[in-house]
Amino acid sequence: MIAETIRQIERSLNGKAKLIAVTKTKPVELLREAYNAGCRRFGENKVQEMADKQPQLPDDVQWHLIGHLQSNKVKYIAPFVALIHSVDSLKLLQEINKQAAKHNRVIDCLLQIYIADEETKFGLSPTEAELLLNAPELNDMHNIRLIGLMGLATNTDDEAQVRQEFRGLKQLFDKLAQLRHPQIQFQELSMGMSGDYHIALEEGSTMVRVGSAIFGSRS
Repeated sequence: MIAETIRQIERSLNGKAKLIAVTKTKPVELLREAYNAGCRRFGENKVQEMADKQPQLPDDVQWHLIGHLQSNKVKYIAPFVALIHSVDSLKLLQEINKQAAKHNRVIDCLLQIYIADEETKFGLSPTEAELLLNAPELNDMHNIRLIGLMGLATNTDDEAQVRQEFRGLKQLFDKLAQLRHPQIQFQELSMGMSGDYHIALEEGSTMVRVGSAIFGSRS
């Protein structure tokens, strides 16, 4: 069942976007099933859960931290995380750089942009993102790479609103991608989840974060 669903989603993405299987709250057995179906990118919301699961799966899994990240938790995932989707402050970026340096790694990061019409979501405003990318402190961060943006659309049935939010994020991505800096190499736009990834794909997403469509609703 999981394998067939993954194949269907991969077909619908048609090579235009990478599938991040969102595995938060899911037992390792289900992750193994997804792995056996060809999935190699797993997205977790919580640091502890990711750190617990990582040693139980093969080394070629790419772990994506997609949930809100606190600075004091970075050290637990710094040795292995492939991509952090949810950078929302310069302070957090500095901590990621510091912890990555301890492991002689360069950690790829996305800036999370606030695009939804919801109070509960995190993220930078477009102006804050631009300020961060132009911050002089970036010159000293040799262990991070900013490779794009992430955004969560409003949880609504109004497809026009969702499309507008994604389109705005793509426009911001195109603008910020012009910045020239060794630590800025924009290539990924992470937007779209189980309910709206088809719209996100049409609006230029390069990464979709799909959980419930693969594994069923969270229990």
